[in-house]
Amino acid sequence: MVVEWSTFLSAMTLALVRVSGMVVFAPFFSSNALPVRTKAVLVLAIAYLLAPLVATLPNARAEISFSALLGELAVGLVYGLTLAMLNEMLLFAGQIAGVQFSFSLVNLMDPSSSIETPLLGDLFQLMGTLVVLAAGLDRILLASMVRSFRAVPLGTYAFAPVTGLSIVRAAGGVFVAAVELAAPVLAATMLVEIAVALLGKLSPQLPVMNLTVPLKTLTGFVILAGSLALWPRFIEARFAGLLDLAERLIASPGSAALPGVGG
Repeated sequence: MVVEWSTFLSAMTLALVRVSGMVVFAPFFSSNALPVRTKAVLVLAIAYLLAPLVATLPNARAEISFSALLGELAVGLVYGLTLAMLNEMLLFAGQIAGVQFSFSLVNLMDPSSSIETPLLGDLFQLMGTLVVLAAGLDRILLASMVRSFRAVPLGTYAFAPVTGLSIVRAAGGVFVAAVELAAPVLAATMLVEIAVALLGKLSPQLPVMNLTVPLKTLTGFVILAGSLALWPRFIEARFAGLLDLAERLIASPGSAALPGVGG
């Protein structure tokens, strides 16, 4: 079908709003390491390419209105906020590992949030981003966003309060998933603490405080390096779960009992 120029501009504007909401919060795309101009060009290019297609889909209403703009923004934010839980999971897992490594006082300025975050939290987020890029999950996210125009045509989405409640409930899985990711390091360092404590009981002259920190740190780094082989499968599974959650929230806003990151 031939799309009129006014319809094309309206469809492009609505698609631009939807994709922008996703880019603001989604993993990798929301990183401040990417220049703002690059993000703007990417969003404009995606909206320009999608406009002729999404404007001719059944039930699509390519008309600019306040409710249509809010609906498109809500769709993008549901995608972005849901997938942002992956970064929060990695950050929390890094905080747990940092405490066990005795790095709890070592903080860096996170460029994404402009707040001080633990050293290992930043490290975990960087490694998680590498996994996302290596596995092509960023392209899967864009493909899912394109499919959302068929599930929810332009100008037809109405945000329901239960959708926000479902996102909040799903956020509880962040803590479970973070503990699962940090579990090998957590278990190994706790065993080192127990072993050093028993040695201290057997030999009171042993400098327990001088041994605990270096042994925990060395053991933790060895276990962490060994557990990196499991990271791709773990992160891909959580990413797929979050993406499925976002798609279900868009397709059926009334769904409240949905799994979180740890599901």
